[in-house]
Amino acid sequence: MAQQIIVNGETREIRQGMTLAELVAELGMQNQRIAVEVNQRIIPHGDYHACQLSSGDRVEIVRAIGGGQGDDRLVVAGKSYRSRLLVGTGKYKDLAETKAAIEASGAEIVTVAIRRTNIGQNADEPNLLDVISPDLYTILPNTAGCYTVAEAVRTCHLARELLGDHRLVKLEVLGDEKTLYPDVVGTLEAAKILVADGFEVMVYTNDDPIVARKLEDIGCIAVMPLAAPIGSGLGIRNPYNIRTIVENASVPILVDAGVGTASDASVAMELGCDGVLMNTAIAEAKNPVLMAEAMKLGVEAGRKAYLAGRMPRRRYASASSPLDGLFF
Repeated sequence: MAQQIIVNGETREIRQGMTLAELVAELGMQNQRIAVEVNQRIIPHGDYHACQLSSGDRVEIVRAIGGGQGDDRLVVAGKSYRSRLLVGTGKYKDLAETKAAIEASGAEIVTVAIRRTNIGQNADEPNLLDVISPDLYTILPNTAGCYTVAEAVRTCHLARELLGDHRLVKLEVLGDEKTLYPDVVGTLEAAKILVADGFEVMVYTNDDPIVARKLEDIGCIAVMPLAAPIGSGLGIRNPYNIRTIVENASVPILVDAGVGTASDASVAMELGCDGVLMNTAIAEAKNPVLMAEAMKLGVEAGRKAYLAGRMPRRRYASASSPLDGLFF
């Protein structure tokens, strides 16, 4: 009997009882240097024969490539993306500007708030989904504006109904209206409920490495620590915590909130983050479309710099030109 699994973001049909070793051989990769995850768990090479695949398993197969070259993609919920920039849809002057800015950003994942005034469910309102078609973008419904666990969970269930059994969501449980900092206790509780309900949860949180680890342990597919308060544009206030979160994570880490300009986005990527999500920094720029393009380039530059590996910091000068052979 055939069954379906996801291999590097694509559905593949396999026979029942197939092992990982047989899959690797079928793909012609048995003699290649690869690393394999099954459902986000790394399988040692010696265990491929003992790892039996089941329907619905998500398999990621990676190989080493030269720094900054090749197919360097962001993988979220088993799907790969060329762009590591995620964008929101609020605060633009109209839907035409929204569309133009999103296109200029190159983003493939776009967040939307589940509200009548945003999605446009009334007959006399324009529909946001006509501008960001689910056929062209991965729609990431979020729970922005939710201050309780019940509100956040309810919003996610409404999003799943609205978008047709859509499981990918961005979870926010806010603590207060002034700072919009996350309610960490509520976020942890809501994450447990949503993961148990079958949602693929990308979660907004503070820059606490311990909380980030707990959210990953719960089963969130991506953790999104803030750089600074939402909409502040202050940039990354605590790069050391962000770096610590990145170094100890086995799921994608994406900076969410606080980015103000392209250099902030680049710093986030240079720290090793897998991506950056932003809205206000683009929408409130004097020229949102141009800023969207700048953010795209900032993310790309930061990623390349991270992969290249920066030079060591030194206290004293180090001459660029050799000293041998001087003629004076």
